[in-house]
Amino acid sequence: MSIGLKQGRVMAMVVIPQAMPAIVPPLISSWMNTVKNSSLAIAIGYSDIVSLFMQTALNQAGYAVEMVGMTMAFYMFISLTISFFLNIYNKRVQLVER
Repeated sequence: MSIGLKQGRVMAMVVIPQAMPAIVPPLISSWMNTVKNSSLAIAIGYSDIVSLFMQTALNQAGYAVEMVGMTMAFYMFISLTISFFLNIYNKRVQLVER
C-alpha cells in the first residue's frame, strides 16, 4: 500500500503468492480426507453418489463383490486424480531456495 497499490492488488500480488506455499500441502490433505471419508461413509449407510449406483446395479446383476470393487476403483481414481493435480500445483507454488 505504501507504493500506491490498492487493497485488491496487494492481496493478488503480495499476500496470496506468499501464502500459497504454506496453504497448498494442508489443502491437499484436507481434500484427500474428504474423498476418503465419503468413501468410508458408504460402509455405514450414507446415501451418496455411490449408493445409487450400488442399489441399481446390485439389484439387477447380483454381483456384490464386483460392485464393491468397482466402487473402490472409482474412489481410488478420484483420489489419485486429485492428488496428481494438486501435487503438480504444489510443486509450482513452492519457493525455490537459492
